[in-house]
Amino acid sequence: MASPQDRHRDDKNRFARRPETAARDAEAAILRGQGFTYPAIAKRLGFADRGNAYHAVQRAIADVIPEPAESILFFELERLDAELERLNDLEEEVRAVLNRRHVTVSNGRVIINPETDEPMEDDGFVLQAVDRLLKIEEARRRNGERRAKYTGIEASIKVDATVREVTQQDLELQEMLREAKAKMRAEEQQILDGGDA
Repeated sequence: MASPQDRHRDDKNRFARRPETAARDAEAAILRGQGFTYPAIAKRLGFADRGNAYHAVQRAIADVIPEPAESILFFELERLDAELERLNDLEEEVRAVLNRRHVTVSNGRVIINPETDEPMEDDGFVLQAVDRLLKIEEARRRNGERRAKYTGIEASIKVDATVREVTQQDLELQEMLREAKAKMRAEEQQILDGGDA
């Protein structure tokens, strides 16, 4: 949430963010879209803590300032995709453990089942593997919830009939955002082309 010094009352006596705050929010979103952590954004932009940096990014997304919101959305969705890949790899490993035969060992000796004269199966590994599979499924569910939140799938359709006046400051902010996006693209292209040129 914006602090009192970051807000002012508009002509209808409503709280609105100052243009400087909106610009800083947009810059925070750009940094997040480049992969910066919230603590790193807080340090770089002078926020009190990671929470303030997080809220700045969320305000930029809520404002749907296209350039920073697009880059951060892309970054977050890429992160969620990578998480799903890791979860799939973990599931394969857990299933491999589940499919192996586990025998009970005590004091370095295999315990023999007196009824079958065969090594006694150790159900502990199976139960642990099942528990891990449940945790993986829970992580996938949370991943889907975050994806739905970022893409707006979970949000109900809302029509905003508010008429907003575009001020010179708004136009300057949009130009600043366009320049930042162009600079970011140029830096990305420079990296793709082999570094410093």
